[in-house]
Amino acid sequence: MNPIIDELEKPFLRENLPDINPGDTVKVFVRIIEGNKERTQAFEGTVIKEHGSGINKTITVRKVFQGVGVERVFLINSPRIEKINVLRKGDVRRSKLYYLRERSGKATRIKEKIEKR
Repeated sequence: MNPIIDELEKPFLRENLPDINPGDTVKVFVRIIEGNKERTQAFEGTVIKEHGSGINKTITVRKVFQGVGVERVFLINSPRIEKINVLRKGDVRRSKLYYLRERSGKATRIKEKIEKR
């Protein structure tokens, strides 16, 4: 990319981000403002897509809630995101897991990646 743009974006990039890949099960803590109150809401699901790079990097997280699939796109460098916890590392062969949208129940399981010591 352009080195001038990279230099301008550098102060806005977060350093405390974990290594996130498609197939991982993550818990994203988002700050929500309701009226004059602020609270943190957790969204737990599987990363089905990574998009962009640098300050514009997003992840799409999918979960099934009461039998309905819910997908949410998070800008991972946003100040609204408090933290991201990786609960499980998924072992997948592709970068976009759109096929999970058609599946339900046990068919949506993803193998866990076993890390070498």
